[in-house]
This record gives sequence, C-alpha cells and structure tokens, in this order.
Amino acid sequence: MASGIREGSLQAPTRHPLDWESESFWDEEKLYAELERAYDICHGCRRCVSLCKSFPTLFDLVDESSTMEVDGVDKKDYWQVVDHCFLCDLCYMSKCPYVPPHEWNLDFPHLMLRAKAVKFRKQGASTRDKILSSTDAVGSLAGIPIVSDIVNAANRSKPIRKVLEATLGVHADATLPEYHGKTLRKRLSNHRADESAAVATAATRGKVAMFATCYGNYNAPELGEDLVAVFAHNGIPLKLAEKEQCCGMPKLELGDLEAVRKAKDANIPVLAKLVDEGWDIVAPVPSCVLMFKQELRLMFPDDAQVQKVAAAIFDPFEYLMLRHKEGLLKTDFSQSLGKISYQVACHQRVQNIGMKTRDILQLIPDTEVDTIERCSGHDGTYAVKKEFHEASMKIGRPVVNKVKQAVPDHYSSDCPMAGHQIANGLADGSKPEHPLSLLRKAYGI
Repeated sequence: MASGIREGSLQAPTRHPLDWESESFWDEEKLYAELERAYDICHGCRRCVSLCKSFPTLFDLVDESSTMEVDGVDKKDYWQVVDHCFLCDLCYMSKCPYVPPHEWNLDFPHLMLRAKAVKFRKQGASTRDKILSSTDAVGSLAGIPIVSDIVNAANRSKPIRKVLEATLGVHADATLPEYHGKTLRKRLSNHRADESAAVATAATRGKVAMFATCYGNYNAPELGEDLVAVFAHNGIPLKLAEKEQCCGMPKLELGDLEAVRKAKDANIPVLAKLVDEGWDIVAPVPSCVLMFKQELRLMFPDDAQVQKVAAAIFDPFEYLMLRHKEGLLKTDFSQSLGKISYQVACHQRVQNIGMKTRDILQLIPDTEVDTIERCSGHDGTYAVKKEFHEASMKIGRPVVNKVKQAVPDHYSSDCPMAGHQIANGLADGSKPEHPLSLLRKAYGI
C-alpha cells in the first residue's frame, strides 16, 4: 500500500507475553492512552460487533458522543467496555485484522485483562465476585455431604434465589452448578493406571494424567468418569494428577493476577513432574486447558516448567484424534446418536486445534453433527451476575435458536457451563450431554 501500512489478516496471529510485572503495565495514564488507541481502531473497523457485548457497548458510546468519535467518549465510560469483556479471545483469534505481527499490534483481550488488573489492584473485588471466583473454597464447602443437598435445594428454590439476587447480585434465573458430596476424586480413589499398557505415537506418549479441574471434581464428576471410560476403552492408561487447585481462570477474569500466580505455583510443579515421568496431561474443561496452554505461558514466559506443561497438555478430543491418525482410536461403536447440535466452545476454538470433537463424533455411524460456532454467552461467572445475565442470554440466543430449529436428538458442548446456558435458553426441561458422555454412549460402555 502507498502509505506503507500492511493490509491486515495476511499472516497468522502471534502473541506477545503479558508484560504484567513491569511498572508501565500498571500506569493508569498509559492504560487510558492505550484504551483510547485500541477503541479508535475498533471503532473504525467494527468487525467484532457480533461477538460479545463489549463491542456494541463501545460503538454505542462513540455514536452517542458529541463528536461521534472516541475522543468524545468520557473516559470513565471506558470501563463499561472492559466489564463486558470475558476474555474469550475470539476477537483476537478469528476477527481482528490488526493483531501482531501487524504494526498496529492490537491485543484487545489482553488490554481488557490489563484494565481489569489495574481496577482490581486499585479497588479489589466485591464479596460476590470473590465468592464466585473462589471455586476451590466454595466447592470444598458445598461438596460436603448433606451440605451439598442443602446448597442444591437452595439453588433450585425461587424464593431463595430472589433473596440471593437482592443480597449478593446473583441473578435469580441464572443456572447455578450442582455440587456433589461424592466428588470425582472420591469416585476415582481406587482407580489405577497400568502404565505397561501404554502405546506411544509420534505425538502422544500413550499414558495420561488427568487434571480433574475444580468444576470436574465438585460440579460434574460424571464428566471425569466418562473421560476415564472412553480412554480405557481405547487402551490409554489414565490416572488423576496427585492434586490440583483451580487453574486460575476465574481469578484471571477478575484481574487478580497475584492469585493466578499462586495457582500456578501450586499446580505447575505437580504437572511438570508428571511430564518428566512420561505422562501427557488432559483436562475435561476447555478453559482449564487454555489456561495452561496459553495464558500461563504468556504470563510467565521465562518459567521453563510452565512452558513444559503448556507443550504437554491436551484437549481430550484433540488427544483422541492424534491417536486416530495412528490407527489407535477404536471405532467399534454399538449405538448411533442420530442428530447432534454441537456448540463449539470458545475456549476450545481459540486453541487452534480444529474441530476434533466434531470429527470424532462424525465417525459414529448414522450420526449427524450440526456445528454451531457462536458463543453461548456464559463465561463462567458473567452469566450468573445480576447486571450481565440478560446480556449473556442475548449473546447465546442465536445458539439456542439453532438448537430449536434443528430439533436434535442431543445437544452438546465441550464446555459444560455452555451446555447449561443453552438448556437455560431452551427452557423446556431438557439437559445437555457432554461430547465425552455421547462418545461413551456410542461405544456402549
């Protein structure tokens, strides 16, 4: 081009480390300057308007300002855009033409993360946000037998939910996760892996340690059980990692970067030791895989142990497809699944692994997979907050409508929370089925 500025989207996006330990990262004046620069670029492009609430909020602020440009927006209103960002990374990975290596060097998600971090350092977090992001503490308490029954009953009670909305700011209509007294760790306490049965391939070592995740341990233990059953059927020895804390994603979304560091310090030594012992790592929740595969790697670029774990952690279906390429995935399916509406989880899409879940489900005879590449709007905590719930449901409406139109035999997402968000939108009493559960059903195991 005559101006010397390159056209966007001509090269694969690259990611710079998050420079969060520098003084300039925390400088509010520099933050506002970068927010204004980024907002101006986004305002002139507007490709990401359909992704989330952040961009429509920004464009409305600009269009309603006195100048109809970013310089007419009151800087205190910049935070409305930040608050609606849930760091899904889709704008960076799939829409924005100005990400590095483009000279404009736009990283909107990490700019939003920086703003959240500056705000958290200055103001802290509300009681609600502290509770919602403290998944291990809440899970440990709510997962106590009898207590879990009380918590689950309260979460289903409309009068109690109204009180919870008024006092804590948790929307009365938002789906809250169930808690289980018999956690995944308890269910698999006697499970052992026969390492001698491991068969390595060019890309896998053939034996797997599962990072259970706090959600998989306390809220959806059946998900981990399905993973164990599917991997065992395919001759892959699997064991639980000796221990884990929350991966840190809820704290990251809050902007509490020191809490992310603490989670890293607890988890990485355990997982790195497993890698050194010859184990691959899988986790059943896409957000947790992404946290280890990308976010920690960018936050701690000089930590060799973090980089080691990032290179050795896999999405379960990514792992199975790597085995399939070597002829090691069993296709002895005993049951077809009919029509599946499959929402592709955002935190799985941005891992750049392709649609491995869809590809494996399509191996099942007489099974049709209708993929939906739209956000459910859930994002872990965004959908349960009083001020954001309606926006989250609006974001997820196209997904819900696609499911309604398809009239499928099953609807599914690799993100269990996205599945529940879809069920909430359908409001017909139906329940989502995780792809691992569907695969197990197809195997008849």
